[in-house]
Formats: sequence, C-alpha cells, structure tokens
Amino acid sequence: MYHERVLSGMRPTGSLHLGHYHGVLKNWIRLQHEYPCLFFVADWHALTTHYDDPQGIEKATWDMVIDWLAAGVDPSQATLFIQSQVPEHAELHLLLSMMTPLGWLERVPTYKDQQEKLESKDLSTYGFLGYPLLQSADILIYRADKVPVGEDQVPHIEFSREIARRFNHLYGREPGFEDKAKEAVKKLGSKRARLYDQLRTRFQQEGDASAIERAHALLDEVQNLSHADRERLFGYLEGTGKMILVEPGALLTEASRMPGLDGQKMSKSYNNTITLREDEASVTHKVKRMPTDTNRVRRTDPGEPARCPVWQLHQVYSDEGTKEWVQQGCRSAGIGCIECKQPVIDGILKEQAPMRERAQTYLDDPSLVRAIIADGCEKARELARETMRDVRESMGLNYT
Repeated sequence: MYHERVLSGMRPTGSLHLGHYHGVLKNWIRLQHEYPCLFFVADWHALTTHYDDPQGIEKATWDMVIDWLAAGVDPSQATLFIQSQVPEHAELHLLLSMMTPLGWLERVPTYKDQQEKLESKDLSTYGFLGYPLLQSADILIYRADKVPVGEDQVPHIEFSREIARRFNHLYGREPGFEDKAKEAVKKLGSKRARLYDQLRTRFQQEGDASAIERAHALLDEVQNLSHADRERLFGYLEGTGKMILVEPGALLTEASRMPGLDGQKMSKSYNNTITLREDEASVTHKVKRMPTDTNRVRRTDPGEPARCPVWQLHQVYSDEGTKEWVQQGCRSAGIGCIECKQPVIDGILKEQAPMRERAQTYLDDPSLVRAIIADGCEKARELARETMRDVRESMGLNYT
C-alpha cells in the first residue's frame, strides 16, 4: 500500500562532524516536521567493508545516535532504530536475492568504484556484491516513497524501483487476479467505481501520473475495504498485479558545502574535521591553526579571500556585514589572519552550544538513548512485519 514516508540511514562511523550536520542532519530535522520519518543506523552495511574488524561498530552506533539527538533529531517526531535489530530486513534481502539477476548487481556504479578505492581490502565478497540489494530491502520493507539522497545515490533508488517492479510482476499475479480486482472495484460504490475506472484508463492509456495520485487519494478515502482488496486495486490501477512492494522516489538533497579545515571537503579521511560536540578549546585551537592565503607572509601583506580556506567557512557562518569586513580588511591588510578567524570560531561555537547541551542529557543517562532506540526498533518492526506478511503470502510461504 502507498504511504507518504521518508526513510534514511547512516553507517555507524562514530562521532559525526559538522559536514554530516550540514549535509544530512539539518535536512532530517526539516523533514521530520513534514513527513513520517524513519532514520536508522545501517550497522549491517558497515560489515560490508569492515567485516574483518567489527569491534568498534557498537560504540560507534551509540556515539552516532547521541549526535543525531544532539543535532535536533526528535524521537517524538521520527522513528530511530538500528537495522540489525529488525531482522525482517535480512529476511526480505534473502527473498529478494532469489529473483535478482546477478548482472543488475554488477552494474551498480559504486560496486567497481569502491573496489578500486578500497583496494587494500578484499571486497570480492558475497555481502559486498549484495549490499545494494540490502539497501533496497531497507527501503522496500517500509514501503517508503521518499528517500533523501544526493545526485550520486540516485542509481541506488532506481535499482530499488526495478527490484520492486520485478517483484510485483513475478509475485503480484494471484490466480483470478483480474476477476477479484473487478469485484473489489464494485465495492467502491457506483460513483467511486466510475471515477476509479476513468483514472485507471487515463493512467494506462495516456500515462497521466496525476491520475495515479488522484486514484490513490480516492482509495485512501474508502474505509471498508479489506487489506487484500486495497492491494488488488492499487495493482489493477497500474496494470501490474497486487502492488506488494512500493516503488520509492528519490528526494534530492543539495550536496553539503561544508569545507574542512584545509579547504577540501570536510571528511575523516582528510583529517580536516570538527566534530559536532568538540570542546571549545579544541575548536578554537584548530581554527587558529588553519592555513590562510600563502601570499600573506607578513601581517602587512594584502591577501585575497578567494585563496583562503578560512573565507570558505565565513560563507557558512558569517553574516553579510562580517563578510564585507573580511573582504576589505584582508585585501587592504587592515586585519590580520587571527582577527579574521575569530568570527568563524564564534559562529561554530554558537552552532554547537545547543548540541552540547542536548547531548549532555544522554551522556548523563545512557539508558535514555537505549529506551529511544528500543521504542524505535519496535515501531519499525511492526511496519516491517506487515510488509513481510504480504511478501510471504505472495511467494507462497504463508504456512497457516
């Protein structure tokens, strides 16, 4: 069944940095007020590349969840859970693997890229080849129609759509499907049945996508339909069988523009990060040591902000007046580099202050974090069980 629902996950890499905040978490915080959201720790995914050293995954998971909460992800607005604590992900992954062509997995763009990038590791494993399918299972098990991704991840969403389409095509055709669907149409009542037929024709003959949306809204209004009939009507609408798995859509997010301390993108691998909850003395020390325009050898030498990594941080943290002050002061040597860095330090510390405060509650009482995750895992499992009941039934595995 169609649901408006957002799903997003992160591998547990331990403490998050400001690049994660500006690139992902700020977006999650906005989305949690607009849609039902599920945010999960992708701990099984961590094993696809770190299978030989899993010791740090548990600590990294709790550190990361505290950072989510510190940043403002709200467990009363969103469901937070850990992938491995919802074993239905693994069951759906296994069942999907039975019908997924090997060539589809080998074509995923990141498969060869990652193997080349991490050539020091043996990634010729079954788990690494199958990780895009596990990603698809993560999405499809919640019938999530919105997955926030950057441009580079769009092929993964398209892959998930193809998997859902193939599954529905193979297993959505129950015996006598068409007759059962027509019987279900009659249960809508004559007025709604007529509108449903018109919308179905408009979609199948003219490809009118708005007709699908209107038909979904129409079916959502009907209270007295059985679950099976509702699924039949969704599938009949689109010319497939029962629509068991929902094709997800990509919710495109802007790439993070958060620069690191050396002017490159902020990343642990470049060792140029500031973590979300880093203490004030460390933040001040790191920013003060940042490289500046190499042409400013002496305090009296004029500089050019465009050549300076500190200027990139002003773009994130400073208002227009401060940026004007930097441009003029740097080019005229009216201000020194240490002076120039102070507003950036102030901006970062101001952003971090509420995060440190929120985190302290959970650091003082770790049982609060565990309770949030336990609650989230239970909510996620309820949704996952519902999907798996339909998946098993459609594949003839419903031994009741």
